Amino acid sequence: ANNYGPAPGSAEINFGRILADHLSGHRDELIISTKAGYGMWQGPYGDGGSRKYLFASLDQSLRRLKLDYVDIFYHHRPDPETDLEETVMALGDLVRSGKALYVGLSNYSRRDTERAAPLFEKHRVPYVISQPSYNMFNRGIEQDGLLDAQEKIEAGTLAYQVLSQGLLTDKYLKGIPKASRIEKSHCEWLNQSDLTQQRLDQLIKLNALANSREQSLSQMAIAWVLRDERVTSALMGASNPDQILQNVQALNHLAFSSEELDEIDQILGVKK
Repeated sequence: ANNYGPAPGSAEINFGRILADHLSGHRDELIISTKAGYGMWQGPYGDGGSRKYLFASLDQSLRRLKLDYVDIFYHHRPDPETDLEETVMALGDLVRSGKALYVGLSNYSRRDTERAAPLFEKHRVPYVISQPSYNMFNRGIEQDGLLDAQEKIEAGTLAYQVLSQGLLTDKYLKGIPKASRIEKSHCEWLNQSDLTQQRLDQLIKLNALANSREQSLSQMAIAWVLRDERVTSALMGASNPDQILQNVQALNHLAFSSEELDEIDQILGVKK
């Protein structure tokens, strides 16, 4: 996204450098996306969903990425201060300008998605995907009905935070490692209060179940997200190459028995 950092924009700058130095010959094999919607600069047009903000944001992102276009441009969040049709029309015009091939929505609820869907159709905007947070601990999109809405409009769902900021790994089974995300006091999304004794007990039981499936906990967590065919893909972060190589092995065992799914729900206290 445009504001990812720590310094806003630095994630795109770093990726643009890596792409130019190591992956430039593979551009046509890659799906590259970015987002805009949260605060990026000071002033009335520094965040939200206005036409001015979205056009300026994507122009800036493309300069940082050193690209002519992105494959998918997401609106990062609903903006109650901007008419939704203005946002949809801006996204469509960015596609027609050649700066994006498709558009997506991130952090939109079922209700907001269903409001946007007819506008995408009206203005002939190629909306293809939603990006919500989804994992074993956070099942909001199941209760909300977003997956049903996406299926109805024939669009995909790309889940993020599938490892719950690293909780759904074996990293914290024996305590909090030095320099881990949870140990860093400045981490906005994960802190030590999230690792309660109850949560640790759940992780230990989930890890045992994963081992019985001949998987790591992170592999099982990714497979769990992908068990539903309506989830198009799972977005995962990694701090080293070995984590990527390990986690993609989740694809080798995506199937769950009904007993395994029931055990996961029982461990987490999920009532059906």
